[in-house]
Amino acid sequence: MMAFSAEDVSRFPPPGLDFPTSITFGIDNQKIFYLKSVDALKSPGVKGLYCYDIAESKETLIIDRLGGSDQTESLEEQLRKQRLRQMSTGITEYMWSSTGKLLIPSGHDIYILDSILETPRLLVSSSEYSCIDPKISPDGKQVSFVSQGDLYVVDINGGTPIQITSGDAEKTRGLADYVAQEEMQRRTGYWWSPNSSYIAFTEVDERSVSEFNITHLGKDSYGPDIYEQHRYPFSGDTNPEVRLGVVEVKSGSIKWVETSKYEYIARVDWIDGVRLFIQLQTRSQKELQASYFDVKDMLAMPVITENNEIWINLHDMFRNVDGNRFIWASERSGYMHLYLYSYDGSLISQITSGEWQVDSIAGINTEAEQIYFLATLEDPRERHLYSVDFNGNNLEKLTFDAGMHSVFMNSNSGDYVDVFHNLTQPPTINLRSIHADGVIDTIFRQDCDDFNLEAIEPPEMITIKKSEDIELYGAIYRPSKKFGTGPFPTIVSVYGGPHAQMVTNGWNLTVSMRAQYLRSKGFLVLVLDNMGSARRGLEFESVINRNMGDEEIKDQVLGLNWLISQGIADENRIGIYGWSYGGYMALMCLAKSPSLFKAAVAGAPVTSWDGYDTHYTERYMGTPETNEVGYTDSSVMTHVKNIKGQLLIVHGLIDENVHFRHTARLINSLIEEKKQYKLLIFPDERHMPRKQSDRSYMETEILEFFLTALK
Repeated sequence: MMAFSAEDVSRFPPPGLDFPTSITFGIDNQKIFYLKSVDALKSPGVKGLYCYDIAESKETLIIDRLGGSDQTESLEEQLRKQRLRQMSTGITEYMWSSTGKLLIPSGHDIYILDSILETPRLLVSSSEYSCIDPKISPDGKQVSFVSQGDLYVVDINGGTPIQITSGDAEKTRGLADYVAQEEMQRRTGYWWSPNSSYIAFTEVDERSVSEFNITHLGKDSYGPDIYEQHRYPFSGDTNPEVRLGVVEVKSGSIKWVETSKYEYIARVDWIDGVRLFIQLQTRSQKELQASYFDVKDMLAMPVITENNEIWINLHDMFRNVDGNRFIWASERSGYMHLYLYSYDGSLISQITSGEWQVDSIAGINTEAEQIYFLATLEDPRERHLYSVDFNGNNLEKLTFDAGMHSVFMNSNSGDYVDVFHNLTQPPTINLRSIHADGVIDTIFRQDCDDFNLEAIEPPEMITIKKSEDIELYGAIYRPSKKFGTGPFPTIVSVYGGPHAQMVTNGWNLTVSMRAQYLRSKGFLVLVLDNMGSARRGLEFESVINRNMGDEEIKDQVLGLNWLISQGIADENRIGIYGWSYGGYMALMCLAKSPSLFKAAVAGAPVTSWDGYDTHYTERYMGTPETNEVGYTDSSVMTHVKNIKGQLLIVHGLIDENVHFRHTARLINSLIEEKKQYKLLIFPDERHMPRKQSDRSYMETEILEFFLTALK
């Protein structure tokens, strides 16, 4: 077996995962556009914009560099990338106009590509405007953006931007607040109407939200620029005040939508040129109301009210069908399924049903009254494309290669781009059609020339019975035969939190490089999706309701005991590592099962849920006032006294998501209980280390820690 290095483990992207993203069909339906590394060998993750001609089976690089690419990232850009979990550089996004022009942001500059044969032109310069979240109007005539907390529009052919909102300078208009971006996955704060006459937008007032200051202690200089001030709504505290307005683009007149009964503006969509479809959520997240709002007569009409005593998971599966009907998704049955509704609130039909879930909608054929969707119908460890009629009949599977499929569909032609991968197959991108079997063309096939894939072995998939009715899915990375037949020193790779799934028949599991690295050193590595994780239904997920860090730990222990009973895990040499919620899990396993876990690496861990944000924490835990016992029991500090094993904590000092405060509070408890610990700090990193040198250093330290602790 080839030896791995820390650089192999820390590389971005991992082997085989440097593939085209942001895939779209051109307006002529004859070309496919995407972002891809320009030089995957020398500069992986530095993206350019490519065009693939379907008729000629030919790929062309359109653009790989713009003037703003060398600009220093502003704080707004840094934080936006954190919300998007974006590690790539170069050309990282683009947007089509209805007239065939392309908008390409670069830094705070806005460029327009009038045709793929021309050179991009600078539309708005960051020297005059700090452009955030630029968009093209549906008619293709105007470009909008946010600058200094207000909305602007400019003619796509050039000219002076016009400010169309104004107001209190301490409020922002058109930007999504932290909670909306991080926890609701609502990345934007404004939406164009289909007729380009109006823009709906959120106005955010954060003055009542707690201030949290972050200090850049690693800077060589000192002064005001070393401080970052954040408004962070801690669980149980005040959220920002958010209201929804609609501005008429020509006149600048604004109408306000009444949403005060609900704490959160979760989703905003346009039905047509004058009607909005708005999803509002109570603070408890047990109720969601979907309403439409008519801009002309100011009429707001509730359409659907969802109630669930557990919680309501947000989704992006609202689709307007014809102005009279819409597609809706709900977990009311215990699994996320699709429904056809009239805008008067009456249910027309349930489209899908069963003990499986719909992940996303790929496309809709209104004329044929068919919907195309991705789901877990046959195996929650896979994702496949299906079609079904609006009335729920004629359910048909359209992808057959075992594994994970992501689909980008051209609903007009029925063609779709299928991004496919599994444990043994790196991502391959094929052009397919709903009208024909087989592959029309292969757009991309990963060759991994820069890495010896023979050094990487796919993990073994395992299934562990928790009860008569419940199975847990896992994967193990077994050391090579030179290390014998076991039992082996064993390390758990864990996340364990809601809205995440680790164990899939996907290439990303195979190239979990830290696991591969540890395997190459003689460790057995276990990955197990405990109850509380995603894509298994609401009942499976909800075991964490009001009591995090309990049932999840029992499942990880169950998995380890199963490995011990098989004679392949050494019960005296067991460790665990995880990041974020996984860091929390690593700490709780070390503290709540001290006889089993001998070592833990906790990266950027939540240590007490009263220190995390409102929307995420309160969904699962309620508020500290209403669930005092749950918050106490779920705090790592409550259980520190039980820790016996060795501990390495890893954290970035400027983490604005899980603040270093979590680690500092933990250290105080460790000191009070006279517990030993090791601390690895990255002064210039946020929630995840982004610098290659920092990641490489971290992986070296983690390996050395486990080699010493579990020798």
